[in-house]
Amino acid sequence: MADYDLAIIGGGLNGVSMARDAAGRGLRVILFEQGDLGAAASSASGRLIQGDLTVLERRAFLRTRMALAEREVWMRIAPHLVRPAHFVIPAHSDERPPWLLRLGLYAYDRLAPGGSLPRSATIDITHHPIGDALQRPFGTAFGYSDCLVDDSRLVVTSALDAAERGADIRTGARCVRADRSHIWRLVVIDRGHRRVITARSLANASGAWAASIAETVLRVAPPRAAALKLGQIIVRRLFDTENVYVLQNTDRRLVFASPYQRDFTLIGTVARPFVGDPAAVAMSADEVTYLCDVANRYFRERVSTSDVIRSVAGANLVMGRPGKRFAREGTVMFDARHRQAPLLTVFGGDVTMARLRAERAVSRLLPFYPMSRPWTGRAALPGGDFPNARFEAEVDDARERWTFLGPDQALRLVSAYGSRLHQVLGEAKGKADLGQSFGPDLTEAEVRYLMTREWARFPDDVLWRRSKLGLTMSPQDRERLAAFMARGASSLEEQSIRR
Repeated sequence: MADYDLAIIGGGLNGVSMARDAAGRGLRVILFEQGDLGAAASSASGRLIQGDLTVLERRAFLRTRMALAEREVWMRIAPHLVRPAHFVIPAHSDERPPWLLRLGLYAYDRLAPGGSLPRSATIDITHHPIGDALQRPFGTAFGYSDCLVDDSRLVVTSALDAAERGADIRTGARCVRADRSHIWRLVVIDRGHRRVITARSLANASGAWAASIAETVLRVAPPRAAALKLGQIIVRRLFDTENVYVLQNTDRRLVFASPYQRDFTLIGTVARPFVGDPAAVAMSADEVTYLCDVANRYFRERVSTSDVIRSVAGANLVMGRPGKRFAREGTVMFDARHRQAPLLTVFGGDVTMARLRAERAVSRLLPFYPMSRPWTGRAALPGGDFPNARFEAEVDDARERWTFLGPDQALRLVSAYGSRLHQVLGEAKGKADLGQSFGPDLTEAEVRYLMTREWARFPDDVLWRRSKLGLTMSPQDRERLAAFMARGASSLEEQSIRR
């Protein structure tokens, strides 16, 4: 008998979403991630949960409706991570005519099920706060609703849900060999230790590494896919409102400028073909300049490359040519040869469709194992067991229970942990009860929680994925955090050895 029903290689959004789905259906699941959860392309998305107007522009009405239906699901199951936002498209005389934008948004409204978000509207921004940050030529804009998501926390929270349903999540674990017969025999280097496990089926969800894993580890024909690089830049806050500005560029791409971590603006996404090592992916100077130029077509405040505080890039595989049309479409491939264990290969796709993509992938195994019906669209992610409309009330409740929290800190913590904030702060009566502080916003209690419950091992795991506090943390606090985590990691390793 095999050790597991399903082994998954890759701890990005596709991998953890499959682990969550399969574990909740009763399968014995193990997931291997060579680094940290969501450390590659899953932390380099545009942070959007959307139907995608560019897809609608190609008359892909069914694709848009499915994505908008998933938008409703995400708001229901992850209200702390997925927040509704007001999107604004300034009407640019050199781009799409106003009548075309009105028509597209009219269709967008009617394709959206549920009607939980405000519908689109035409806005005179001549004397409107929305127009304050824009250059003078823009007198009209079109507003509509979509959502922003904390992509990297969505990955970690999905993994947490999978683990609580029985999945074994192993970070720092690299699969180096896989032998296929009626079961899979996998050799894994797990934090320096060699392990051999068996599984009745295998999923290759290693993102940009999927082709090389297929060829060198699984020794099967790699998928005929191309690599695509996605990138954004982070600059100082360019506007005072909480709106997301949708900027039309001369190449007909849409670039989004969204509020980011209170004091910053995220601008992206630029998509380009990529060749090279996915672990070394980075934005080029030309790509950074491209996004700065788009911003400078619209905003009063000029953005130069020297103003870029941080750039974020990730690579993934896409079927066909690596153009915009294919970047948002995920791929699920299924190989079920006679008398051989099944192989799933899942890569690409946007954040919005990840849950449904995982559900469809796991369902391909139905002929092989008995399992329960799909369930992930109905069950809240950890911390998300409250209505979306109650988010502000959750923040107020947190400040009432932990009176030492300031408004910004309470907002950050509820956005990250939702109704499970008590697992981080416990019965603390004051900041001193949370242990030492690493800067004004990160405490020993939170770091301990992230290390013991959310697989954080290194400072970057905490500062750039489970939070974005790396944007404001001083070098001295970073050094103190690294020393604290090194001591904590040694203690956790000793406890693991004793067990």
